[in-house]
Amino acid sequence: MMSGLNRLYCEDSTVANRKQRGIKCVFISHQKADASICSRIADYLKNAGIDVYFDEYDKDLKIWRQQNNPANVVYSIKKGIQQSSHMLCVISPNTLYSKWVPWEVGYGYDTTQIAALTLKGIKEEDLPDYIKTVTLIRGTRTLNDYISKLAGEYKEKMFSSNRIINESTSSHPLDNYLDWNL
Repeated sequence: MMSGLNRLYCEDSTVANRKQRGIKCVFISHQKADASICSRIADYLKNAGIDVYFDEYDKDLKIWRQQNNPANVVYSIKKGIQQSSHMLCVISPNTLYSKWVPWEVGYGYDTTQIAALTLKGIKEEDLPDYIKTVTLIRGTRTLNDYISKLAGEYKEKMFSSNRIINESTSSHPLDNYLDWNL
């Protein structure tokens, strides 16, 4: 099994071909302050063989932000969502005050399958209403379930091939960010 790709590095024709072949891609929606955590989550998905679209590596988007060009920022984000079959909205205390995450979820609501992944310390009652309408992933165990379903493979097979790591493993790479038993 191949590792997943960050679709930012694919040519447009390659992206279209992968999408036409039904290869799933997860758009990582996050607040910029959580970029380093989300990078680890994106790597975990890629290791499982799932394509991702992670905007922190989008060179064009960085240029548009530096040039304070909102129209092209929106264009870049829309393009990433359009190339994706799924969206994983990472919820942290920072996300609760984000202006972009609700917009991304709203834009992707009818064209992607949206799930929300809560980081440690986020209580269900603190979630914004727009997140309460999507699949909720509360920790490492449910993230592994999500990945298994997305990949169409049994978790045990993915564990044995080291594509995902059992949530009860003492040195899970996402332990600092996710509750392992949820």
